[in-house]
Amino acid sequence: MADSTPVALVTGSATGVGRACAIRLAEHGFDVVINYSQSEAEAQETARFVADVGRRSLVIACDVSDDAAVNRMITQIEATWGRLDVLVNNAGCTYFVEHRELDALTEPMWDRILSVNLKGPFFVTRAAVPLLRKSAQASVVNVSSVAGMGGLGSSIAYCASKGGLNTMTRSLARALAPAIRVNAVCPGPIDTRWLRGWKTDDQIERLTADYPIPRASQPDDIAAAVCYLACQTQMTTGQCLVIDGGRTM
Repeated sequence: MADSTPVALVTGSATGVGRACAIRLAEHGFDVVINYSQSEAEAQETARFVADVGRRSLVIACDVSDDAAVNRMITQIEATWGRLDVLVNNAGCTYFVEHRELDALTEPMWDRILSVNLKGPFFVTRAAVPLLRKSAQASVVNVSSVAGMGGLGSSIAYCASKGGLNTMTRSLARALAPAIRVNAVCPGPIDTRWLRGWKTDDQIERLTADYPIPRASQPDDIAAAVCYLACQTQMTTGQCLVIDGGRTM
């Protein structure tokens, strides 16, 4: 049954930035839908963290690139809580391919990256719009990347997908205004399992050594910005907020 407690959906919230966002939003009084595609045990762990701060959670397995599955997820949210106030499109994927190695970036890699990183946020947002329109303070926050601005990142396809997500953020902000605000955060390097699968400690330290704030972000640094855009500002829409320690300044 619907009640007065706001509800947030965070895609890809079993680990990393998604988990940090789920916990932050719970601390801000939201019940949280925890979405995952493969990491069920870690998603359940996120749910326990949400419970530790006194909020309820709903754990749903869904590959955001599957439009039919996305619609089923939103239907389940409506049946359970009858509302949705905040959507955080965090689910993402990449392959680590040197940019000069053009032949190594295969068509299946392109298809998977674009399906999850670009089509996925569109599918989830489109499915969520009817519920979001019922909220007095509806908001969508897309987790993008500075890779979509400067063209440096894990692969050319990843950079292209995040560039597309930045543009789509602005398009959706116009299309859904004034009822639903749509923004993005664009992190630089984040100290997560994902980054550490690509870079060693020494490489991360060298990468960030000349930043004005010389370190990689922690997931909670990004979650703080997501929560700001989601529920702590009411006159911000169509923005891509860079959180990178000054790297792109």
